[in-house]
Amino acid sequence: MLVVMQANATDEQVRAVCQKIEKLGYRAHSIPGAQRTAIGITGNQGEVEQGTLEEMPGVQEVIRVSKPYKLVSRDVKQENTVLRFPGTDATIGGPGLAIIAGPCAIESREQAFAVARHVSSAGAQFFRGGGNP
Repeated sequence: MLVVMQANATDEQVRAVCQKIEKLGYRAHSIPGAQRTAIGITGNQGEVEQGTLEEMPGVQEVIRVSKPYKLVSRDVKQENTVLRFPGTDATIGGPGLAIIAGPCAIESREQAFAVARHVSSAGAQFFRGGGNP
């Protein structure tokens, strides 16, 4: 479920809703947005009683989310998640293409660094490699 707070909801009202959700035995995930805060509810095996939450101060609406992967759905967060790596301009999830390359197995440190040099010179931003079992 997703609790959408009113645009003018106070921090205290958001905290109260989160505490109520946790008191019901679920987990609350506050998601601040540009216009309003949403609160994702996880940990429920079935339907959450909406009426209790809808009546709380600051709540605009309670939306039933029946999709898997609630925390990464567009119902919870509209904007893209972009991972940034300090000291580089490489990102994952942004508008550019993230290229990740490397061998399926690495047998030595020397091999790993030799392949990493080739991967980097070919334009990949990230190096990956499998381990030797």
